[in-house]
Amino acid sequence: MSTTQIGCCQMMAVVVEISSAKWLVGSYSGGKNVRKKALSQECPQARLLALLAEVATALERAGGDAGTRVVVAYEAGQEGYWLVRALRAAGIEAEVIDATSLQVDRRARRAKTDRLDAEALARALYLWMSDGKALRMVRVPSLADEDAREWQRERDRLESARRGGLDRIGKKLRTHGIWDWDAERLRQGSLRKLDGEPIGEMLQQVLLLELDRVEQTEQCLLRLSHCLGQINPQTQARIDQLARLKGIGPVGSVALALLLYWRDFDNRRQVGSCVGLVGTPYDSGTKREDQGISKIGDPRLRGLLIELSWLWLRYQPDSAISQWFAQRTQGQGKRHKRIMIVAVARRLAIALWRYLRDGIIPAGAQLKAA
Repeated sequence: MSTTQIGCCQMMAVVVEISSAKWLVGSYSGGKNVRKKALSQECPQARLLALLAEVATALERAGGDAGTRVVVAYEAGQEGYWLVRALRAAGIEAEVIDATSLQVDRRARRAKTDRLDAEALARALYLWMSDGKALRMVRVPSLADEDAREWQRERDRLESARRGGLDRIGKKLRTHGIWDWDAERLRQGSLRKLDGEPIGEMLQQVLLLELDRVEQTEQCLLRLSHCLGQINPQTQARIDQLARLKGIGPVGSVALALLLYWRDFDNRRQVGSCVGLVGTPYDSGTKREDQGISKIGDPRLRGLLIELSWLWLRYQPDSAISQWFAQRTQGQGKRHKRIMIVAVARRLAIALWRYLRDGIIPAGAQLKAA
């Protein structure tokens, strides 16, 4: 395998195609072929050492030296971030690839194997090392930020389980003409159908089991709320800073700090892109249209920002964002306001990012009384 000279520096791209059974390592330094090596050691430490040995072997085979730039990357997935941290700790330049950024053949059917994926990733990574545009890389969170994010993830899972359990109980009872119920009457077995008869014995037992799961979930939520004080000081400072603004309560401030503002953004465009609230224009030949927002990222975060935007209009009517919304929707109907609230959400996300980064209070916004 030959190396390609870029000025006075050589480059080698190394990708790791990860699966449950093995890692397929692909190394490319600008030649015709991609070197491939499968690693199937049983424990992570042994596989990591094997990966480091393969990187050294591939570099030697390619004719590289100490001045050769070597980048090791893998797609974001089941291994999380421990591998990139271990590689960086070993002194190797390592990245995590955004899997959606790899351009593929747009034909209806194409061959897809780990070998082909490793070759395509290795060549794309090599181009990225040259121009920085062929791929997008994932921002690796700090250990403290990654740990803090688990709180919000678990809360969302528990809330979803609680709502689902209550919804199932309500729907089962509704099929028997029971619209009004509570946990106490359900446990006592005093609920009656429309004809005055008690509900069936099997249904009663099933509903009690469902109610037990709901109450257990509520206990877990209570226990989780007590763990919020264990979040790292940096995240807690962001939560407290957001909660000082009118219109943002304790739930919203925690969710924003853990879902969005743990990241370091370089500009406002990155903020909008991260939450999926940027436009996707279509301009080809004589056809030009707007396809709506990109909707990239976490849909829960977009929903949260939309909800906070309505609260912002209510509790921060004198802010520049609220005044802008009022001017743009004056004399318009509800449908136009529902469309424009998306723009408010994007502006609010950017304003809060500047507020956390630079301490600049959004124009016209008010803080809560001390």
